[in-house]
Amino acid sequence: MANPLDTDAGSELFGSYEAEFKLVQADLTQKLDQIPELSGEPRKAAISAAERALEEADELLGQMRLEKQNIPSSLRPKINQRFRNFETDVDTYKRKLSSLASDRAALFGNRYTDDPSPSDVQLEQRQQLLSGTDRLDRSSQRLRSSQALANETEAIGAGTLADLHAQRERIAHTGQILYESEGYVDRSVKTLRGMARRMATNRVITIAIITVLVILIFAVIYSKFR
Repeated sequence: MANPLDTDAGSELFGSYEAEFKLVQADLTQKLDQIPELSGEPRKAAISAAERALEEADELLGQMRLEKQNIPSSLRPKINQRFRNFETDVDTYKRKLSSLASDRAALFGNRYTDDPSPSDVQLEQRQQLLSGTDRLDRSSQRLRSSQALANETEAIGAGTLADLHAQRERIAHTGQILYESEGYVDRSVKTLRGMARRMATNRVITIAIITVLVILIFAVIYSKFR
């Protein structure tokens, strides 16, 4: 089977459920393989343990069924195929466990009877109570894990928002600097244009003065030789 999802590719929570399911699956397979070798009370205890593991596998399938809706559409076909494989495995385990549990002669050994004795009923009640307690403990553990993951995700989201806010402030500050720089450039251009106009005016004045001086010189020379 494939490895759990990468956190960048899909749901980290789905990946954690899938990893936990595989652990339960391995434990359930081992229990089912041991049952045919047992009889009497050990066999009953092994069947109860297998039933608890099967119930846990069913719960994990339910969690994965909900969580896989959060996976991107591009990845869902592959995930759906893996999920269907898990469902097929669980159905196979149920049929196998049902077959093993229906063998009452192996289950009760020499004490086999159609009417269970009071001690058998009490034992079954105790086993059911223990099974319920185990399921409650496992569910509580999964809830704590989910809460821890949610808290971690919330912290990451808060950090990301803080980073985005800081980047926004930097961008706004950069925009203000650019705006001020544009004002400086405009004033510089105006100053340069003013200087150019003054230089042109000074040039015209200089040319006019030189022209007047030349005319005066010619006038003086003309008046001396007349």
